[in-house]
Amino acid sequence: MEVKKETHPFKTEVQQLMNIIIHSLYSHREIFLRELISNASDAIDKLRFKTQTEPELLGDDTEFKIRITADKKKRTLEIADNGIGMTHDEVVENIGTIAKSGTAGFLESVGAAGREGAVTPELIGQFGVGFYSAFIVADKVTLITRAAGSESATKWESAGDGSYTIEGADKKTRGTTVLLKLKKAEKDEADFTEEWTIRGIVKKHSDFVAYPIVMDVEKTEPVLDKEGKPQEDKTEKVIREETLNSMKAIWSKNKKDVADEEYNEFYSHISHDWNPPLAHLHLKLEGATEYSALLYIPAKAPFDLFSQEQKHGIQLYSKRVFIMENCKELMPRYLAFVKGVVDAPDLNLNVSREILQQDALVRNIRKNLVKKILDLLAEMEPEKYETFYAEFGPIFKAGISEDFDNKEKIASLLRYKTTRSDGKYSSLADYVGRMKPDQKEIYYITGDNLTALLNSPHLEQLKEKDLEVLLMTDPIDEWVIRDLHEFEKKSFRSAEKGDLDLEKVDDAKKEEYAPLFDFIKSRLEEKIKEVKPSTHLKDSVACLSGEAYEMSAYLEKILKAGGQDVPKTKRVLELNMNHPLLAGIKALYEKDKDAASLTDYTDLLFDMAVIAEGGKLENPSRFSKLLGDLMAGAIDG
Repeated sequence: MEVKKETHPFKTEVQQLMNIIIHSLYSHREIFLRELISNASDAIDKLRFKTQTEPELLGDDTEFKIRITADKKKRTLEIADNGIGMTHDEVVENIGTIAKSGTAGFLESVGAAGREGAVTPELIGQFGVGFYSAFIVADKVTLITRAAGSESATKWESAGDGSYTIEGADKKTRGTTVLLKLKKAEKDEADFTEEWTIRGIVKKHSDFVAYPIVMDVEKTEPVLDKEGKPQEDKTEKVIREETLNSMKAIWSKNKKDVADEEYNEFYSHISHDWNPPLAHLHLKLEGATEYSALLYIPAKAPFDLFSQEQKHGIQLYSKRVFIMENCKELMPRYLAFVKGVVDAPDLNLNVSREILQQDALVRNIRKNLVKKILDLLAEMEPEKYETFYAEFGPIFKAGISEDFDNKEKIASLLRYKTTRSDGKYSSLADYVGRMKPDQKEIYYITGDNLTALLNSPHLEQLKEKDLEVLLMTDPIDEWVIRDLHEFEKKSFRSAEKGDLDLEKVDDAKKEEYAPLFDFIKSRLEEKIKEVKPSTHLKDSVACLSGEAYEMSAYLEKILKAGGQDVPKTKRVLELNMNHPLLAGIKALYEKDKDAASLTDYTDLLFDMAVIAEGGKLENPSRFSKLLGDLMAGAIDG
């Protein structure tokens, strides 16, 4: 059925994105060709895989290639493939609305960069808007595509001016053609219709593409005689199809033969990330289990690192034939950010995800790769590892709960800031090495704000005894502690739960304060479970603590923020019997047990304890009024 021509406006946020791409991305204009070639390669990969079960889709067109055609006079550049193509609905979904999951993230990420100058090119590939990089160099972009197995084709066109058109089209063969009406090349700018310019870009960014990238090239050749021999001094100009890329599978080479520049360019090709990787791992295993692997640790976390839609970065091949992307079976979730290629020649080309999950070869490869990645991280220079940990630490820590076999190795790679690390990361091994001779436990505290944790009243006695505390500020740390239990035979102990037992409580003084504590408990019984002398406080008057077996206040906050129905937990109000304020309240209580101000002081003590741990007051206006009245009374006195 012929689709009539329709004009659609871009959505507001999409138009914003288009304006950013068209007007801001000028420092690496040539990346548009890398992105379009990469899309073409992906389309052929998908068809090649699909034809393992549906060979009829190929028809007579069995030679895969990506063709580039430049026209100097018309100032056009065409990139065409004979891959899987798209249906009308797929064009609407994939092209007409622009990377729907990435649009908001892209706009947010380029906000600051746009104010500082050119938008960095890694954002183009990272947010799935690579097709639109064509508008960096083109006044108009036309896409004509026909899905494999379909009789109809679709044409999409836009001048980047706020709208696009979509209609039926004629196309004799399957695949996708992208035609760019190029902008006029300014002085000192590359001319993308020039053969040497196209050659240079392909060699630099797309040399490793597995399919021939071809272009018709004008050559001068000798004229041959009837016997096929060159005639002296006679030449003619002919047009020959020439392949511009080497198509060498870099992972199958000996690593001694691969330069760092080649590794980096291949990383850009598979990841669409312009930043050089932080590290790479090149393996070739022969024997009972055979496979080649080229894996990369990115330098920057992708925008969707914690998204449910986050994709695993491993592409699976067998004998250089693409099988699938986002291969979750080869890398655990906590290492999903690792990018790369695994080529396992003994795998069946028709293998499914269900079979992969049960395949002994795949399990063995996964086990080896995880071990090698963890070894690579362990051997990183400290500065480089801190860069990695700052970007990927929150997801990497999940390995403690997910990977029992490697729990100890992952634990050795954990890093935390501490009360004595001056803002730097410390390993658990370094912490244990600094422990006091009589210290039996590793102290820690969890929360979402480093400054608040450093100044938490729960740490006052620990600081007084010069005991170091791990400051855990990622939500995942609550589960890390739950599942790690101990490190080098030292158990973990919360600085905010249970008694610290750092010094003996004065029983006589406790007896003196017992009546006041009973009064305070009766006033706050709906909010707290107990009032007791503090084992945590040194300078502050009050704090809230939990029993050793209960969830922390931070974990409760995390679960509630995630929409979970968490039962209300009453906590313990700890009071500092050595604080002059408490001594004053005790004197007032002993003088007049019915004094109205006692209830105010009690409420203030509780509110101060809530504020000290970064909590929210139920009645902040009452707190403010009481505090104001007290201050006014003190001044008047």
